[in-house]
Amino acid sequence: MIIRKTDEQLDQMAAAGAVHARCMKMLTAKVRPGVTTAELDRAAEKFIRSQGGVPTFKGFRGFPGSICASPNSMVVHGIPGPRKLEKGDILSLDIGVTLDGWVADGASTIPVGPIDETTERLLEVTKRSLDDAVAQVVPGNRIGDISHAVQTTVEAAGFSIIRSLVGHGVGQNMHEEPQIPNYGPPGRGPEIEAGMTFAIEPMVNVGGPEIYMDDDGWSVFSQDGSMAAHFEYSVAATEDGPRILTPWDSA
Repeated sequence: MIIRKTDEQLDQMAAAGAVHARCMKMLTAKVRPGVTTAELDRAAEKFIRSQGGVPTFKGFRGFPGSICASPNSMVVHGIPGPRKLEKGDILSLDIGVTLDGWVADGASTIPVGPIDETTERLLEVTKRSLDDAVAQVVPGNRIGDISHAVQTTVEAAGFSIIRSLVGHGVGQNMHEEPQIPNYGPPGRGPEIEAGMTFAIEPMVNVGGPEIYMDDDGWSVFSQDGSMAAHFEYSVAATEDGPRILTPWDSA
């Protein structure tokens, strides 16, 4: 069952999203050569708690970090640790904030200094696919329209959609119905109604779509070692159009 939220509940989710967005802005400013992902994790937890929130990911199914920090060919779910960022890296930062019982979930992939042209295009295309998907979050459309928008944008650029990882509903729980693949035909799946809230998250490889999980049981990598990008918003469907609840790129 897809849980619809009231206007008041959407405002509560947006309040969590505002903390999320400010946290993302703060972490992005700290991303530079020599910084460790553990340092970013500690900064995120300190900030989220200072705003009255809780890091959603910490302890979730045993996950040890407050954020996921995934460099280069690591797609998602990177455990923060001693790895130092290097010039030319990219880093996916995935942040979850729970505030007053409501979850905000979002991610951005950030360059560490100058990056090569292909990687720069990967980031631009993946972010654009997210924006194109968000535009489909209007009452009367279907979940498949979101999926198709991501696939169309990514594959037109010659990159690969990771098909075994999906977006999802979000609300009082981090993972709610429905699942939202990043590929598929339009016009399929549940109809979108006002008050539905989704975490839309394109995950894209430069090379092939195959992935594998590391021995740590969390970190997911591109199978061929190619660069990977991950962008995500929490978004609400409203009668006035899509409402981005985690506007990290405009914080």
